[in-house]
Amino acid sequence: MDQHRLEKCNKLREMGLNPYVNSHIISSPISDILERFSKEDDVLPENEEFSAAGRILAKREFGKTAFLTIRDRSGIIQVYIKKALLSENDFEVYTLSEVGDFIGVQGTLFRTKTGELTIRAFQYRLLTKALRDLPEKFHGLKDVETRYRQRYLDLIVNNDVKDVFIKRSQIIKEIRDFFTNHGFIEVETPMMHSLVGGAAAKPFITHHNALDMSLYLRIAPELYLKRLVVGGIERVFELNRNFRNEGVDTKHNPEFTMIEWYMAYADYNILMDMIEELVTHLAKKINNSEKLEYGNLTIDLTRPWARLTMAQAIEKYGNISQDEISTYEKAKQVAQNLKITIDASWGQGRIVSEIFEAVAEEKLINPTFIIDYPKEISPLSKSKEDNPELTDRFELFVAGMELSNGFNELNDPIDQKERFQKQVDSRNAGDEEACMMDEDYIRALEYGLPPTAGAGMGIDRLVMLLTNKQSIRDVLLFPYMRNIDTI
Repeated sequence: MDQHRLEKCNKLREMGLNPYVNSHIISSPISDILERFSKEDDVLPENEEFSAAGRILAKREFGKTAFLTIRDRSGIIQVYIKKALLSENDFEVYTLSEVGDFIGVQGTLFRTKTGELTIRAFQYRLLTKALRDLPEKFHGLKDVETRYRQRYLDLIVNNDVKDVFIKRSQIIKEIRDFFTNHGFIEVETPMMHSLVGGAAAKPFITHHNALDMSLYLRIAPELYLKRLVVGGIERVFELNRNFRNEGVDTKHNPEFTMIEWYMAYADYNILMDMIEELVTHLAKKINNSEKLEYGNLTIDLTRPWARLTMAQAIEKYGNISQDEISTYEKAKQVAQNLKITIDASWGQGRIVSEIFEAVAEEKLINPTFIIDYPKEISPLSKSKEDNPELTDRFELFVAGMELSNGFNELNDPIDQKERFQKQVDSRNAGDEEACMMDEDYIRALEYGLPPTAGAGMGIDRLVMLLTNKQSIRDVLLFPYMRNIDTI
């Protein structure tokens, strides 16, 4: 808190004024004024008064006159202050105002010699007194740690940051509209689960006192959404938060936003087509182009997108033939040559997936679907009819990062129970990311799940891609940070 500002705040109280007013109604946002008189040759009404309110961004004083720059949610406008035009009380209030304060003004319009549209204030009101200085105008707020911890300050002084979150909101709206227009119903399923399931991840654990039971923040809504397909909601989606007790880096945050959707009487090829349609639509809507700049990369979203099996990707990007990973022993030798640490519990499928991550994943710049994942790492996916060790599953990679995961849903309750049991065995052996046995989900499958395909897409990473941000923290309003005692 700045002592000088506090003294001015107390002065306002001594004058009988509230430095934090209860209400201030304006007739329109600043943008309405700017749009109405957007051309320099527009005739300005002489007697019509306009009101505006916002935060003071700049203050230039010239004796008994001054120019202020104020900003609201919609735009920025200049305000002209002249002592002779204000009441004695209003002018004194003005003298107690500083950059960072919120004010409300009313007056007529004119243009300065440079053509800038300006409000000539006849009434002046201080709405909120700021007790801390904003960062210096020309240097701004550069410290990344401070920007993330004090996002409110980041938003005040860095306009491009606000633009990112406006675009994020637009992206989410467009996604909802896309699925609604395709006949999907949006639902909300539980955030706290009695079992761990739906994805491979370590959960956050809490406790319900009244029921005396452990609960887990959900790592995915998958099993609940597929229950709804069993119940007859054949096209369903949920756009909400998931939680995974994992590390924090440029692509991961323990709390993140995903959309998951399930579609009866469809297969994973249809879902890949939908994703191509959705992402290209978003790119054109947000950036007016199917080509994106992402860091030093140019990403071409022109359809159709590449589709490679995991084995084909390893061969293409790792120069490792498909025969070299065709058996457990061969794959193990390749992994050892790549310095991949192999767990004794891994089968051939898990080893091949680790080889893929090591040699191919980061090289997938333009959007590429990797298809036909090993059954071993796909406990909820339907096996391929011509090769039961692989599944009808895809993952989408763009700019070297995974963006989406989807597959034909396993709807055989007997097969599903066997796979759950393997997950339970892995969990009992120490794998904290393995799923638990979900007897109720098995029971739901026994009533019949129609042929269904489902997918999930990370909203945060999608926003990163569409706004050219290389860190997930830049697209989260309040990313997780290590605690510190003071700021």
